[in-house]
Amino acid sequence: MTAVRRAILIGACVLASAVALLPASPALLARGAAVAAPDAKADLFDEIYERGKGFDASLKTLTARFVETSTSPLLERPLVARGTLAVLRPTRVILRYAEPDVRTVLIDGDKLTMDWPARQIRQQTNIGSAQRRVQTYFVGKSPGDLRKHFKIGAVAAADRPAYLVTLDPTRKQIRENLALLELWINRETLLLDAMQMKFAGGETKKMDFSDIVVNPPLDASTFTIK
Repeated sequence: MTAVRRAILIGACVLASAVALLPASPALLARGAAVAAPDAKADLFDEIYERGKGFDASLKTLTARFVETSTSPLLERPLVARGTLAVLRPTRVILRYAEPDVRTVLIDGDKLTMDWPARQIRQQTNIGSAQRRVQTYFVGKSPGDLRKHFKIGAVAAADRPAYLVTLDPTRKQIRENLALLELWINRETLLLDAMQMKFAGGETKKMDFSDIVVNPPLDASTFTIK
């Protein structure tokens, strides 16, 4: 598997983890939540986590548009793609790319299916081990638990009205694939504006989100590849 395809695979897994599985991130996607000014003496990440935690149980489905920017030491210039995303918790995520090529990435439990007609790619991959690692390191974890595996930072972002939360893995098992996860969380709405994954091989993948809809009705055909 080439570095670019590996980045796509890992990126899809991490995206599924961050949007569909993590207790903090999907809660922060809850629409219309207001953020009070943080207490300067308190830890900002803990405050964001606590404010978002209450919305987690109510989040079942989600749709959004995205712009994906990928870089690699093997690429002369960044690759920019656009498409739509749909999530059915806990373990279904589908990314439908519209530009520059039509392609689909579907995560359904432990199975990842990639359909890329322009490159004549149609493959299924078992990501059970990756999903189990997500369960081990992320799901149901408190800020204290997360800090056992990550160095966590939270600051006001310099380029947008958002909080920038960084998760820097401290465990070798995580750093072998994921070098850094960055989340931009809108300070007014608590919506996830963007996320960026930096991989151990030097690749990066950034997803900028827009038109996020929380708990829309989704039928079974949403998570199928024609």
